[in-house]
Amino acid sequence: MDDVVIAGVGMHEFGRFNDKSYRDLGSVAAKRALKDANMTIKDVQAAFCANVYEVSASGHNVLERLGLPGIPIVNVENACASGASAVRLAYQAIKSGEYDIVLAVGFEKSPRGFLHGAGYDQWQESTGLGANPLYFATSIHGHMVEYGTTKEQLAHIVYKSHKYAVHNPYAMYRKELSVEEILNARMVSDPLTLYMLCAPNDGGAAAVICNKKTAEKFTQNYVTIAASVLETRRRGDMFVPAVSAPAQTSYPTLAERAAQSAFKMAGIGPKDIDVAEIQDVDAGSEIIYSERLGFCPIGEGGPRAQLGETSIGGRIPINVSGGILSRGEPVGASSLGQIAEITRQLRGAAGNNQVEGAKVALSHSEGAGGNSCVTILKK
Repeated sequence: MDDVVIAGVGMHEFGRFNDKSYRDLGSVAAKRALKDANMTIKDVQAAFCANVYEVSASGHNVLERLGLPGIPIVNVENACASGASAVRLAYQAIKSGEYDIVLAVGFEKSPRGFLHGAGYDQWQESTGLGANPLYFATSIHGHMVEYGTTKEQLAHIVYKSHKYAVHNPYAMYRKELSVEEILNARMVSDPLTLYMLCAPNDGGAAAVICNKKTAEKFTQNYVTIAASVLETRRRGDMFVPAVSAPAQTSYPTLAERAAQSAFKMAGIGPKDIDVAEIQDVDAGSEIIYSERLGFCPIGEGGPRAQLGETSIGGRIPINVSGGILSRGEPVGASSLGQIAEITRQLRGAAGNNQVEGAKVALSHSEGAGGNSCVTILKK
């Protein structure tokens, strides 16, 4: 069966846009992706539209801006993994042979403040335990106790993020920060200071997904989807957003299971990845997931990042677009934005943030409730 490829990607800038609706954000991203693929909406045979906080049938409303061509439209919600879940559905639709060209689009106007409504019980909401920063902080605090991870290492993750975001026109925060500024910022949930947490915001991202034979009629600038995996939590998993399972277990965590499935599907291993975009809704998550995805041994994520192994020129550049910490997180669009970023890396189109010679890239997203998506692309 023919390879499944990404023929075009597009993003609406991430930030706060009080004068724009979710329809504006999604339609701009979709139009840019179609233009990038040298296609129009008339070429698309189905669409999968990711969103979390908007109205029902929001994907239909977005595509109305493109002419609403009467194609099947499916609205997708999987928390922070929604966009990547839409890509997986598009991948499966192409792989099955049902369609030749499918559009995946994600969009969001995130509510201000901490995100709620992620499956917490009422008693958690009522007692203040229903805000994600608390669980992110708990996860990395346990990591610090167990492995000696330091606040300085957390600050380095943020420093790296902002250093690269300066060159990313789609990022919300494009200003460098010193380690001292990061450490001395207002404490939100110990040990996480203000800059160690991402900001929910507005944005859109899209990808045109095709079989290879069809893509070549429009463009040669495509990348191949080597793996597209969604894993959800099992009975017995204790859902904690940044870890998705207890720290001490005899079985793999959710992110580990997703990565193992993706590597098996792609026929490669972690050492074959040249660049990665992974879930960094807080600085601690980047450290924890860099370990869970197999990029370094458990407990070594912080020291290795501080030594530059996850920077450009290092062993495995991670989130060198600025990541979610600097791009911000429009929830329905975020993981599709990650996929757009690694697509540009494989095309050699990441500008000052380009990882030289990148041929294999990985995107990882983790959604509330226990959803983990891993996508692997090859040049």
